[in-house]
Amino acid sequence: MKRLTVFTPVYNRADMLPRLYESLLSQTDKDFLWLAVDDGSKDDSLEVLKGFEAEGKLDIRIISRENGGKMRAHNTGVKAAETELFVCLDSDDCFTKNAVSDILKRWDEVSGKGNIAGIAANKGETEDRPLYGCHLPEVPEDTLSGLYRKGFKGETTLVYRTEILKRHLFPEIDGEKYIPEDVVYDQIDREYKLSVMDKVLTVCILTENGLTDRVKELREQNPNGWYLYYVSKIGITGPSVLRLKYLSHYLRFRPLAAPEIREKYSVPFIRTIPAVPGAVILALMGKR
Repeated sequence: MKRLTVFTPVYNRADMLPRLYESLLSQTDKDFLWLAVDDGSKDDSLEVLKGFEAEGKLDIRIISRENGGKMRAHNTGVKAAETELFVCLDSDDCFTKNAVSDILKRWDEVSGKGNIAGIAANKGETEDRPLYGCHLPEVPEDTLSGLYRKGFKGETTLVYRTEILKRHLFPEIDGEKYIPEDVVYDQIDREYKLSVMDKVLTVCILTENGLTDRVKELREQNPNGWYLYYVSKIGITGPSVLRLKYLSHYLRFRPLAAPEIREKYSVPFIRTIPAVPGAVILALMGKR
């Protein structure tokens, strides 16, 4: 059995898949399975994936499902994965040629530590330059949220033990297709740390219709998901200006969340009082 699942959620990315595929073909270590979940693409993405599979050059598994958004696709991939490790490689990204080798080598060094859930490495503009020129903090291990509290402002390649992800699936909310990834990662941070590798493993193309550029639209279309995001962030952030900011956004999203979600996930009212002025300012600015 392979040791690593490289998971790719695919939606209308037929033109970008060959670049990703070539990066997987060029890996110096082939001890991985490529698991592609086509999320109801309307272009030729599924046919392109089947073409790669027919070539027989990689161990590929393709799952096709109706469109439900990246987080449902992620859940589908995690449930189907049988390897020890799991990493998400988006369809507009590619691996550096030694990425799999670097992942497995580091994992061999730290897998004996029960408190380590996986590995955090850099995403980059190139193999030598991390996104926004921001390197990971020089620490051997930390939680993902801890890395950002230390001033990290880049993006990460995250490798997790599959069995941990199977216990921390994304909530699937009727009528919504997106929920911020930190809702799951914050849960894992409560129990585990990540081995930190300040090395670029994933090279990105920042596309105009990527998630980063669609945040305003995503917030409007997925109020329950963002409500859960702020509940999660409040729970994992100590007393600070940042926590006050999260509380203000929480108050703005709370009226939009479904009653059953508000009932199950909430912040004690007394803790939100200091954030009321911030919520009022957000309302006056037309923001949430």
